[in-house]
Amino acid sequence: MRKILFTLASIALVTACATSPTGRNQVTLFPESQMSQMGSAAFTSMQQSEKVSSDRNQNRYVTCVVNALVPELNTVAPDMNSTRWETKVFIDDSANAFALPGGKIGVHTGMFNVAGNASQLAAVLGHEMGHVWARHGNERVSHQYIGTAGLQLAAILSGEPTAEKQQLLGLLGVGTQVGALKFSRTHESEADEIGLTLMARAGFDPRESVALWKNMAKQGGGGTPEFLSTHPATDTRIRDLQAQMDQALKLYQQAKAQGKRPNCHL
Repeated sequence: MRKILFTLASIALVTACATSPTGRNQVTLFPESQMSQMGSAAFTSMQQSEKVSSDRNQNRYVTCVVNALVPELNTVAPDMNSTRWETKVFIDDSANAFALPGGKIGVHTGMFNVAGNASQLAAVLGHEMGHVWARHGNERVSHQYIGTAGLQLAAILSGEPTAEKQQLLGLLGVGTQVGALKFSRTHESEADEIGLTLMARAGFDPRESVALWKNMAKQGGGGTPEFLSTHPATDTRIRDLQAQMDQALKLYQQAKAQGKRPNCHL
């Protein structure tokens, strides 16, 4: 943590321009190595404050899906090749999942009640990995850093839960009960597009992405699912997925022809 604080304190506020996977211009102040450190620190903090599942089936299931997606991500994003993905299942009834810079993935046990099969879970995790590849966390943290004139972002990851700590987790991509921050519609659209491509290339049925978001909308009766508090499933989102489905199905058929048939099950 001290190294993180020292490095953050030494960052010069020079605007860095980048381009997202879809060609959109971005403002990212932080080097990805720094974002990875922040993601790792956040992940460690969560493991200390939240209950981690030791259920072998649950952990094997999530790892299986991630392991099928990662090679496809590395193919379309060579700059992600050095990322070593780590997964944890958190004991929490809310339907939630997230991915942090540095390749840290968390899935709440409640997600298994909503994502009814491996393809639906792949839709969730491909979407979250899309946020990481597209540097959405970097964008959000950068804008927050500018807006607070040098807030020591890493410092608030240590110690007891605070509103500031929850806010930073939200910026990095973790939906939390307090201080949850929605990704912008632009970020969501990019993550949806990337996730759909990744799951199809990996041999997961892309049509299940639509089924997944319909399940999300139904989950919880009159309440709002935790995942939807930061990842709103709208009719527009479903229409966008359906508009991209023909291309995704072509990738899916190609994947099956190549023998890509992930055997992931809970």
